[in-house]
Amino acid sequence: MKQTLRNILIACVVAIAAALPVSVQAQEDFRFEVGGGLGMTGYLGDANTTNLWGHPGWDITALMRYLPNNRFAFKTNLYVGSVSGNSADMENVFPDMQTYKFRTTFYEIGELVEFNFFKYGMGESYRKLKRWSPYITAGLSLLVWSNDGRGSATVAIPLGAGVKFKLNRRVNLGMEFLMKKTLSDRVDGKELSDPYGIKHAFMKNTDWISTLSFTISYEFSERCRACNYKE
Repeated sequence: MKQTLRNILIACVVAIAAALPVSVQAQEDFRFEVGGGLGMTGYLGDANTTNLWGHPGWDITALMRYLPNNRFAFKTNLYVGSVSGNSADMENVFPDMQTYKFRTTFYEIGELVEFNFFKYGMGESYRKLKRWSPYITAGLSLLVWSNDGRGSATVAIPLGAGVKFKLNRRVNLGMEFLMKKTLSDRVDGKELSDPYGIKHAFMKNTDWISTLSFTISYEFSERCRACNYKE
């Protein structure tokens, strides 16, 4: 009888234990990422039609990412930078042999979506995470600039690609190249908005800005410290 009662008690304990949630400590991902970086800028437009890096400028960037999973990220970019150009460097000749040069300081805030080619992260091997990943990105931005004492603003369409590398679980290094199609023809100054006297259609505006940025960022806000599994 005692043996039977003991077996029943053991069976009850095992059943209760099996019914309880199992807590497993795991290395979890993070939901947010902040960082910044430095880089250089390029310009294509009426004062430079071929050589993107003919008059390289500078940029400072700050970024914040929301990380829904290991494949996608939603990023807010803030840029301050400078672009310049000189039409005297071109083979094209403007009417009356005029030449133009400019320097523009711009400020930009953009919202972009990123797609990682690999499942980006560090963790358990069964998740098949990669410590580095190339990615593509696109979005919309608001561009504000000033030159010759005049300021203006427009919408831009950034398109580009980059690569990320994890130094550790929280710290990332990045390199990103963006080409930004502006919906204005005055980023290089009023004089270059129509140098040939031919009115441009809305979709044929010629001003592009590029940024090549090197960044460092930090991830925070773990999704959960313990994963609970319940049958």
